[in-house]
Amino acid sequence: MGSIDGEIPAVWFLISSIGFIILSLIQYKNTGKSINTIFLSIMAVLFFLSYFVLLFKA
Repeated sequence: MGSIDGEIPAVWFLISSIGFIILSLIQYKNTGKSINTIFLSIMAVLFFLSYFVLLFKA
């Protein structure tokens, strides 16, 4: 088992980003361009950028 030391592994941000992308595509298909679709897209971009920040931090 892994230890819980308060650090979030970077891969969780990538998994969350992919999930937000899938959800935003489903939302866009069902309702079109709405505030929920925009929110999910922004969350996907934020989590994707966070993944790269954690991956390449010094």
